[in-house]
Amino acid sequence: MEEVILVDESGRETGTAEKLKAHQEGHLHRAFSIFLVDGKGRLLLQQRSRLKYHSPGLWANSACGHPRPGEASLKAASRRLKEELGVASRLVHAFQARYREPVGRDMVENELVEVYFGRFEGEVDSDPGEVDSVNWFALPGLMESVAEQPEAFAIWLRHYLKNHHSEIEAWIRRISG
Repeated sequence: MEEVILVDESGRETGTAEKLKAHQEGHLHRAFSIFLVDGKGRLLLQQRSRLKYHSPGLWANSACGHPRPGEASLKAASRRLKEELGVASRLVHAFQARYREPVGRDMVENELVEVYFGRFEGEVDSDPGEVDSVNWFALPGLMESVAEQPEAFAIWLRHYLKNHHSEIEAWIRRISG
């Protein structure tokens, strides 16, 4: 049973909960998201496995997840990058995000998220239980795709692109340059 860290609105830990239950009951919890950028300034996105219990088959950022109780967010992010995509990258903290959105199947993502960026060039060796496919996207083309077909993209990715666009753009320049 995987547990998540519950927090209050200021980010203070208030306990733990089983991950599925936290999503079913909409408890605020810690999370992280990773954007990998290549030398051309493109973002690596993953299409979530159709086996996932929420948001299956949707396009999302490079990797994401939840720190385990007692695990630092950066360490958890590096762990998930390896688990999901089979890659490593030096990650840097970019910004914090907060959202509460329904994700279907009577579940809610209610998360306080640490967002990291890293540079990556190469091939991925993704876990098919986590990822159906990956693709590189230039930010302008990604924005067009999300505007044309929002239902193909995870709610948290849409949140980041809408509410943190300038930060994402700045980090792409910083990482790819």
